[in-house]
Amino acid sequence: MTIRALITDKDGEGYATKLTTIDQADLGEGDVTISVEYSTVNYKDGLALNGKRIMASYPLIGGIDLAGTVEASDSINFQPGDKVLVNGYGLSQTHNGGYSEKARVPAEWVIPLPEKFSTRDAMAIGTAGYTAMLCILALEHGGLTPASGDVLVTGANGGVGSIAISILSGLGYNVLASTGRPSEAEYLKSLGAADIVDRNTLSEPGRPIGSEKWAGAVDSVGSHTLANVLAQTKYEGVVAACGLAQGMDLPASVAPFILRNVTLAGIDSVNAGRAKRIEAWERLAKDLDPAKLESTISEVKLEEVPDVANAILAGKVRGRTVVNVQS
Repeated sequence: MTIRALITDKDGEGYATKLTTIDQADLGEGDVTISVEYSTVNYKDGLALNGKRIMASYPLIGGIDLAGTVEASDSINFQPGDKVLVNGYGLSQTHNGGYSEKARVPAEWVIPLPEKFSTRDAMAIGTAGYTAMLCILALEHGGLTPASGDVLVTGANGGVGSIAISILSGLGYNVLASTGRPSEAEYLKSLGAADIVDRNTLSEPGRPIGSEKWAGAVDSVGSHTLANVLAQTKYEGVVAACGLAQGMDLPASVAPFILRNVTLAGIDSVNAGRAKRIEAWERLAKDLDPAKLESTISEVKLEEVPDVANAILAGKVRGRTVVNVQS
């Protein structure tokens, strides 16, 4: 049986991604076969499709997220007809990912779809929304509450940022949204941002410690931005770091940690444990406003994914991009 798949390959001239057909037997190892209905395009997908550090071998089917219906299962935990989702793990790194009409994955990677969500909803959330919730859980674990003060969200126009703003504002936090696109202020405020912070005030080298401005932050940018966020975090504040859009470096000092007792929580969505994943998805079902989620979505077909991947690396994509795999 042949299926459509978006395959990234490498040759002497570079990297290329094209829509083609493959035999279902070539999907790879796993004990659950899923008919994929939707996937997503995340920043990490943009990196993967452009040959930037993600894929460990070629050719490979990209897509770090997928949601659909179980077609066959050798696991007692899943039956044909079950609605499920997969985020991260080896998808698009060492294992074929979600940009295919079918996927075969290990059962331990598979999460039952919360009843509140359709498979499209789950991919509108995707790794970005699941990561945003992991960040919020980390802020709460550090003791942050709405009474603690403002919470800053960097990379606010992206998937993590958009969903973090939506959830935090719904929980009662006063959210500041950092963006380099002033034209997006109305969109960000519609998600719940109370005010906009110019990205340029955070992205250049700054002082080791500055005036106290926010009690917490969700950062998907890294580098000088994260250093400046830490330097301006209030006493006993909490910062969750989940991304590296500006860079992997952290040109900061220990001053915020030893003078203000600031906590820096690292967030890994790829290999997070199953219990943490289930907790995050249960909280998403409880705390994410479906109307706000819908306002962040654009939908594309498989063949449009490479163009979106390029646009997301160029910082030209707002919110969440859902891939309708079967269209």
